[in-house]
Order: sequence, then C-alpha cells, then structure tokens
Amino acid sequence: MTSSILSRGAAMRALLSLAIGSFGIGMTEFVMMGLLPNVASELLPTAWAANPDDAIAQAGWLISLYALGVVIGAPTIAGSVARFPRHRVMIVLALALTVFNLLTVIAPTYELVAASRLLAGLPHGAYFGIGALVAADVLGPGNRAKGVAFVLTGLTVANVVGVPLGTLLGQNFGWRLAFLVVGGVFALATLAIVLFVPEHPGDPGRRLRDELKVFRVGQVWFALGIGAVGFGGFFAMYSYIAPMVTELAGSPEWAVSIVLVVVGVGMTIGNIVGGHLADVNLKKWLLIGLVAMAAASALLALTAGWVVTLALFAFAVSFVGSALSPAIQTRLMDVAGDNQSIAAALNHSALNIGNSLGAFLGGVVIALGLGFAAPAWVGAVLAIGGLLVAVWSFRVEKARAVEPVAV
Repeated sequence: MTSSILSRGAAMRALLSLAIGSFGIGMTEFVMMGLLPNVASELLPTAWAANPDDAIAQAGWLISLYALGVVIGAPTIAGSVARFPRHRVMIVLALALTVFNLLTVIAPTYELVAASRLLAGLPHGAYFGIGALVAADVLGPGNRAKGVAFVLTGLTVANVVGVPLGTLLGQNFGWRLAFLVVGGVFALATLAIVLFVPEHPGDPGRRLRDELKVFRVGQVWFALGIGAVGFGGFFAMYSYIAPMVTELAGSPEWAVSIVLVVVGVGMTIGNIVGGHLADVNLKKWLLIGLVAMAAASALLALTAGWVVTLALFAFAVSFVGSALSPAIQTRLMDVAGDNQSIAAALNHSALNIGNSLGAFLGGVVIALGLGFAAPAWVGAVLAIGGLLVAVWSFRVEKARAVEPVAV
C-alpha cells in the first residue's frame, strides 16, 4: 500500500499513530524536569540529606544524558537506516522507545537510571526525522507540510497535557509512575504504527557515508551551533522549573504542574507564530528572537521570587524558544543541500545539545551555591552566545557571496 491510494481516514490514522509516538517523546524528554526533587530524594538519599540543592543538580544530569543520547543517535541511526523500508524502521524505533523507558521504571540505582535515560534518547531524533518523511508522503502532493505538522502536534500537546499530568502523577504516586505511563504511550504507538502506517520504501542507494557528507558544509555547523548554544537558554530554565517554583517562589508542589501548563501553552503558540516569522524573514527573526530570549531569561531571573512573574516570564522564555525552533530547522534545511533526511534528524541533535548544555550548566551554578535563579542567568548568557554564532554565520555567508569569481 502506498500513500497515493490511501483514503482520507486511513491517512489520518497513519498520522495519528506517528503523533502518539511524538507525544510520548515529548513526555519522556520533559517530564523529568518537573520531577527532579522527587528523583533526587529517592536515587540520591545521602546527597539529599546533606544538601538537597546538590542532589537536585546531580539529578539534572539525567536530563543531560537523555539529550546526549539524542545527539548521538539522531545522525547515526537516521544515516544508517536510510536504505531500509521506513514503516519498518518506525516500528523498531517505537519499540525501542518502549523498552528503554520501561528500563527507567525498573532501574534501581542512579547509575542504571542514567544508563536508561541515555538509551531512551538514542531513537528520538531518528523517530522524528524518518517519521517526518513518512508523514510528508501520507497525505500526498500539496499537503506535505500538513502531514509533518500533524505529527509534531503530538510533541506540543505533550507539553500542555502530558508533561503536567505526568508531573502530577509522579509527585503524588512516585516519579516512576510517570515513566510507566510514557512506556504505555510508546507501546500504544508501536501497535498503532504496525496496524495503520502503510508500507513506505527507503532509499536503497543511500549509505551512512553518503549521509555524513552533510558535515562538509560549513554553514551546517553554524546552524547546529545556533541551535545548540542559543536554544540551551530555554533548557537552562526549563530543566530547573520545579525547584524554582517550590524553593525560590515558595509555592506548593502542585503549582509546578500549573506552571508547566503555562510553559506548554507558550511552546505551542510560539511554534505557530515562529513558523510565520521564519517565513517572513528568517535571518531577521533569528537575531531578534535570540535577543528576546536573553531578555526574557534575565527578567525571569530577576523576578522568579514571585510565582506570578515566574510563570509570566517562563511563558515568555518558552514562547520565544519554541518560536525560534522552526527558524533553526529551516535554516539547517536551507544550507544542507541534498542531505535533507539527515538534516532533519540533525536539528534534533542540535536542540538536544542545547538541552544537555543548558541542564548541565544550570546544575553547575546551582551546585556552586548560586541559587535556583542562576539557571535563568545561564539561559541569558547562552542566548547571547547563540546570537553571536548567528551573526558570525551570516557574515561569513555574505562575504562568500560577494567573493570575486576566478577567471
């Protein structure tokens, strides 16, 4: 069966199946951020008893390890499986996400949970990259972007519904329950993909060495740098939102879920607005957006002692961060040339380098005793760093465009 003969209903069932997986990815990537105190107190009891701030900082490295898994897995898996039928690859990836997240549920020690989080991150980028290719084809010519957007909706819905709900469950019934739910979501996605995603051929002529030629393009490195450094500003804030709410603002634990809903709404709206802004003037929006990210992060750091302003500027940071994502993705696709499939996966590598960098540096400044507002200051610095990379990229591109042609 091919997408050209799919009925409207069959096409929507296929897209929904893929979107269930993206919902699960949104949950597994972000639910840890609202449960850091719970995870730290169970897995690091000695450190928690001695210094809860230090224990939370160590727990934050679990976020970095997941992101590291994405960075490693996205290009290597996407490049290695390009020649295989894509619907079968999606089944394997969804099954792997199921198993690795269930390992997080049963892993008894911090070290084993850390290993499970690294493994859980490996299929992330390839799932989105290959899933985007399948989704783009399911609705047929003229509707490719709609198919991709439908699948990505699962990720944004996860941040509005799944992450706050998972956080609430984890706070009240143990943090492992949140990841049990995630495992259930991926199991459902696996079954749905088996049943409803049609056969979709790969590219038998492509090999990993062919895909990796994308790294010879200098502007690809600049685009990855913008995402890795600039987007790290968002994750520096998001990774430690739970202790910001409870310790810095002095709010009850249930308020974390409310703030997470606010952040999820900001991400959802930002994704929609950002796509429009990138279409109008991509370069200009990248520069303006990174400046806005730095400003919003600084204002969050200055006002996080009151939960209302904390929520307001957390919304602003998430809105701008999510609005930058389509611009970074489009920039990467623009400069990648013929290497579009691996470029789609590499975007997730770049953003998760930002995830890892933001979570790690946020943990460092907390462990140094600088307080729970410090990660927001880290976010402001990283956004400025991303701005500098973007300016450098555009200047190099402009200089090469005006170089005289040798005769």
